[in-house]
Amino acid sequence: MPTDTFEKTSWDWQISQLQQQVGEWIEYQFSRLESALPGLPPRWAISPWLGELLKLLFWLVLGVFVVWLLWLLWREFSPYVYSWMNRRGNHTPTGKTTITSELSVTLWLARSQEFYRQGNYREACRCLYQAILQHLHDTGVVRHQPSRTDGEYLQFLRSSVTPIQPYETLITTHEQLCFGDAEILPENYEHCQQAYREIAGE
Repeated sequence: MPTDTFEKTSWDWQISQLQQQVGEWIEYQFSRLESALPGLPPRWAISPWLGELLKLLFWLVLGVFVVWLLWLLWREFSPYVYSWMNRRGNHTPTGKTTITSELSVTLWLARSQEFYRQGNYREACRCLYQAILQHLHDTGVVRHQPSRTDGEYLQFLRSSVTPIQPYETLITTHEQLCFGDAEILPENYEHCQQAYREIAGE
């Protein structure tokens, strides 16, 4: 059998080498401590169970550190991962689906106009917001997800579209609708409508 088919290294061997090096480092530190403290009895040595406990604590601290680091990385980069997956995901609107989706956007816009004529600017702005979410879904930029917050939508959009300002106008107005008591005025609706036109390219 040729020698180049043998494994040159493995994870088990690497881990055992690391454990051995850590153990030797601890022993070296204790030997330095022993020489620095002459009052210790001759042949003083750390007990085996204490050495094992120290090794266990070392691996535990290292494991917690790695998990914490992975969590930080996930929290930082998960919006980009989701955005990338959404862009790669289901991009196959057939002719029938496209018509239905366009009608859905058209319906939201018609409702928005109706609420505007009635003087209900709050609902008119909300319908524009829903229309833009449907538009994003139809174009495959951001898929609908009921649990997604306005802040998460903004994170996805910042990593995938430019300019971001029209989206920010619609999303921040929607946040005011949901979480604020501020009165929505005709000017607010006009800003939202202008933002929608910029996004839709009208």
